[in-house]
Amino acid sequence: MIRDITLGQYYQTDSVIHRLDPRVKLVTTIIYIISLFFFKGIAGYAIAGLFLIIAIKLSKVPFRYMIKGMKTIIFLLMITVIFNLFMTPGDIIISLWIFKITRQGLKTAIYMALRLCFLIIGSSVMTLTTTPNQLTDGMEKLMKPLKRFKIPIHEISMMMSIALRFIPILMEETDKIMKAQLARGADFESGNIIKKAKSLVPLLVPLFISSFRRANDLAMAMEARCYRGGEHRTKMKPLCYKKRDVLAYICLIIYLFASISLDIIVIRLFTLM
Repeated sequence: MIRDITLGQYYQTDSVIHRLDPRVKLVTTIIYIISLFFFKGIAGYAIAGLFLIIAIKLSKVPFRYMIKGMKTIIFLLMITVIFNLFMTPGDIIISLWIFKITRQGLKTAIYMALRLCFLIIGSSVMTLTTTPNQLTDGMEKLMKPLKRFKIPIHEISMMMSIALRFIPILMEETDKIMKAQLARGADFESGNIIKKAKSLVPLLVPLFISSFRRANDLAMAMEARCYRGGEHRTKMKPLCYKKRDVLAYICLIIYLFASISLDIIVIRLFTLM
């Protein structure tokens, strides 16, 4: 299960999405996620799904690699669907003992499931096609106006990028420690919740020690190389918008206009019927 986490990993290949400016991918991902919370009907989610499929196809990242990251949120997805399905009041369509499924609950559960899936996969497209260095540069450029308020944008961008990059490393480390503890007779599955929580101590302690050691090694390496971020720092590959980036922004505007407009039109048509 731990190896199924794809967030923070980079998939090396040559594609149109990989060559896009990181600022374009960051802005597109943020606006795409925000747009998911504005849809009121299935038409908007259909356009969002089509937009996501096209992005995955252009990225040349295998679709099953994208889906692999969904395995880690199946439990959260099930809880979200069940709560919305049985806890939403409205017109009852199915009644089983004390459980009642309403038309509004079914619709909300479907929309929440789609929203969560699109959110995770959409975020994975960005991280799988963008290196940590590109993410840092992109975030720093986008947050540049905040410099006027004396906010250390370079340090913030660097911390976010390092944290994102360390996710797969920590997951791999957790997997190794878990296998080592299992070989020594540790049991992480049996028992009640309290016993399971106690059984995680042999896993968490070495993981924390390893994390602090990695952080210390990284700090020493940056210090040894006389790394100084922020002002007067030059870049080997400065970010510059190109024609494909402008086209990407145009596609994003078309997506927003098409999805929101079609969503409103379909809802009004159903209301009139």
